[in-house]
Amino acid sequence: MRTIEIKENDGGQRLDKYLSKRFKTMPKSLMYKYIRTKYIKLNGKKCDKADFLKAGDILTLYIKDEFFEENPEKNYEFLKAPDKLDILYEDENLILLDKKAGVIVHQDKTYHFDSLVMRLKHYLYNKGEYNPDDEGSFSPALVNRIDRNTAGIVIGAKNAESLRILNEKMRTREIEKYYLCRLCGKPKYEHGVLEGYLIKNESNNTVKVFKNKTEGAKKIITEYTVLSSDGKTSLAQIHLHTGRTHQIRAHMAFIGHPLVGDSKYGKNKKNFINSRKFQALCAYKLVFNFKTDAGKLNYLSGKEFEIKNAVERI
Repeated sequence: MRTIEIKENDGGQRLDKYLSKRFKTMPKSLMYKYIRTKYIKLNGKKCDKADFLKAGDILTLYIKDEFFEENPEKNYEFLKAPDKLDILYEDENLILLDKKAGVIVHQDKTYHFDSLVMRLKHYLYNKGEYNPDDEGSFSPALVNRIDRNTAGIVIGAKNAESLRILNEKMRTREIEKYYLCRLCGKPKYEHGVLEGYLIKNESNNTVKVFKNKTEGAKKIITEYTVLSSDGKTSLAQIHLHTGRTHQIRAHMAFIGHPLVGDSKYGKNKKNFINSRKFQALCAYKLVFNFKTDAGKLNYLSGKEFEIKNAVERI
């Protein structure tokens, strides 16, 4: 028999969600059986999988010891990643990171440890703000993601409550995202709100845009404003009203103006890519435009954060 005290970062979530994250090797069917047969109790009483946990709750577990075994090397794998970050803003709840083009947001098979989220964990660990041994199910997380070869602002959440709030505000579009990009050529109109439908091909990580509604496609809305142009290329601001994979790159290419340096969606084979390593795109501004209560993050409402030298980087 073992007991676990629920800490602040683990409160505010369903019991089954917490257990799934805390005991990753435990089959869900067994977890539900443990709950049903009172092998897992909440504050000494029978519990339900849908019970919400709060800080200070005590879980009593009569489960196999093997589920408590952890791999310390895995927990601290983030220490292999660099701990240096370009920080645009930071407080006790969140951090805004200026991601450079070429840095991957989350690790994959190629970059199994060096990623922006791993760098964030290493940074916070060194500051004494994160220790895996002190957390049951939470670890610092990124709220939004941008392509490896796109630069710009990425939001990191330092605690579970902030992560939940930011995820919800991102879902309800109360965090507005603006991009700067360079387009091939000059659009016919200085300003436009483009609507279309997008389908993602998971096998080759590309998307295709359609003008009309298509089975399996998701609607996309992309607003652009041309800021300047020399005829060959144009500097434009993009405001995303929806956030789909490769939306900006694919939508602007669909109207005949792919991003400079974008070898994946550029229709012109040259596409000015000989002098560029990455596509000319930067997520340069965030606006916290809260329309509903944001709890402990209400202080962010109305604030804007911007990368000042974004134009020079595209």
